[in-house]
Amino acid sequence: MSEQVTILDGVAVARNMRSELQTRVEELAKQGITPCLATILVGDDPASATYVRMKGNACERLGIRSKRVTLPSATTTEELLRVIGELNDDPLVHGILLQHPVPEHIDEREAFERIKLGKDVDGVTTLGFGRTAFDLPSYAPCTPQAILSILDAYEVPLEGKHAVVIGRSPILGKPVSLMLLNRNATVTICHSKTQHLASIVKTADIVVAAVGKPRFVQGSWIKQGAVVLDAGYNPGNVGDVDYEACLPHVSAITPVPGGIGPVTIATLLRNTVHAAESELNR
Repeated sequence: MSEQVTILDGVAVARNMRSELQTRVEELAKQGITPCLATILVGDDPASATYVRMKGNACERLGIRSKRVTLPSATTTEELLRVIGELNDDPLVHGILLQHPVPEHIDEREAFERIKLGKDVDGVTTLGFGRTAFDLPSYAPCTPQAILSILDAYEVPLEGKHAVVIGRSPILGKPVSLMLLNRNATVTICHSKTQHLASIVKTADIVVAAVGKPRFVQGSWIKQGAVVLDAGYNPGNVGDVDYEACLPHVSAITPVPGGIGPVTIATLLRNTVHAAESELNR
């Protein structure tokens, strides 16, 4: 590995974010306010339960209240909408997170849309997406925001750079593409139907891998000196990038684990704290 390679350490970035948030939580406490994140888990998927528990533990370590709502697999869309409505109306709840995926018989998009914009700290509503696209105040999806936060923490220049995003999901590929565009990068969005993918990636100054396939991005695809951000997490603790194969080519790269993941969780906490501060200022 070249000495010039920078490992983009998400653990360190997240630690700095939590330190700054700790001060803000303490300031809110002086006003008698405890930020509260409500997490909704429908069904008994073990991975989802683990994610919800991790997020709840991260909240509590920072002094954010975690309100966990667990619903049975047989919950209907109407019942879920009613729960979300109650949380919308609860003045002590500042953020709402509906854990994805929900059981197939539930209309997940309708459930996401029921979340009040000011409590959409996970950035899942179409209105929030539209405001993000227009560079208006909103809570962007946490993983795209984490990617931008890492780039900013390491002062990676974006203006005029060619960014290639591999993946077009509504909570990752699409929003991060628009967020990079809003920062004056030139953005190419690729996906499973893209032809000549390797040659397109080879032109990128910045590569965002969000395709959901282990070690998909090959070292031979990477332009010398490119910055690679791996937003994938697959069985075996591997990302969407062949990390070892890419190392000789990159100037900077996120590891998996320890890259974008910790910053994603810290972003969720930051959005929840901001939502609590916004209520205070109204």
